[in-house]
Amino acid sequence: MNTIERYVDRIMKESTPDKPLWNIEKIHQGKVNGWNYIDGCMMIALLNLHKITGDRKYYDFAENFLDYYVFEDGSLRGFKESDYNLDNICEGRVLFDVYRMSGKEKYRRAMETLHGQLLRQPRTSEGNFWHKAIYPNQVWLDGLYMAQVFYARYTTEFENGAAYADIRRQFRTVREKMYDPATGLYRHGYDASRTAFWAGEDGRSKNPWLRSLGWFSAALIDVTAEIAPGNEEFREEMAAIARELAKSLLPYIDSESGMLWQVPNQVGREGNYPETSGSAMVAYFYLKGARLGILDESYAPVGAGIFQSICDRYLTETDGKLNLGGICLVAGLGPENNRRRDGSYEYYISEPVVENDAKGLAPFLMCYTELLLSNKEEASK
Repeated sequence: MNTIERYVDRIMKESTPDKPLWNIEKIHQGKVNGWNYIDGCMMIALLNLHKITGDRKYYDFAENFLDYYVFEDGSLRGFKESDYNLDNICEGRVLFDVYRMSGKEKYRRAMETLHGQLLRQPRTSEGNFWHKAIYPNQVWLDGLYMAQVFYARYTTEFENGAAYADIRRQFRTVREKMYDPATGLYRHGYDASRTAFWAGEDGRSKNPWLRSLGWFSAALIDVTAEIAPGNEEFREEMAAIARELAKSLLPYIDSESGMLWQVPNQVGREGNYPETSGSAMVAYFYLKGARLGILDESYAPVGAGIFQSICDRYLTETDGKLNLGGICLVAGLGPENNRRRDGSYEYYISEPVVENDAKGLAPFLMCYTELLLSNKEEASK
């Protein structure tokens, strides 16, 4: 067993469904764990490991974990639709595979629970989902990963692609409203009402934030992969946005660290640092995009290089235990009663940096499985 798989084994052994080691936010807050996107990211990574390695332990862990959170009627432990929180859709991605493998109808019902939220999700004037009920009229890059991948898979599998026009419009609006031609990057958030304290006259937040760019880049690849054959115009539009972003991100890979930084267009500025979660998501974007032919094959070694740089810098061993560091715990915009979260450079570098949180660990493992898959495909040629 190699180093990374030993690490995953340790994380699983030290985690239970109600107290997962990787959910550092809940540990810090002392809150009871409920259905959430952080666990969702980890379940996505574990199911990927199962698919690529064929080792049943990863699937068994994931199903046992989900079994605790999904009730027979399809309701979800700790979930409230009235929050209209796009983050809560993310973990729904794993329900498709677990339903197929287990045959348990409760997982199919849970998909309907989450899809029902999307049907009723409040929208901006342009038609994009609000990020959460507490963030009215706001679109965050994070939300494209949280909701659109599930939405795309659901409509592909159960609706013959009926929602493709809606998904396409939401990505198109993000490209129109949140892209910054001065940097080639996207701002973290957009307020369609232009009333949020952090929003400029154009509704955009002040800066790009690396992990939000990572969420968005991964969403572009994962959604494109879900589009059914026969929808080539939609697929090509998504691929064009992905190719533009892939090229734009290249200059922000720091030559010294081999990674991207927390505020990606401020490399070397005091307080800034190479950040693991966003770098891993960008690496995944490059690796999977190149493997699927959405991006040029030349991006594959770029993604592999970022992954190796994360290993070299932040994968460490203490008392015989491996740990992954350099992970920004959390960052956001507002709400109104939290004006510290104002989208400024000073804000983004002020958030805690932690180890082993799934927001970094999961995309790190997703990169690892992409490399395993590429090696298998190369060996079979």
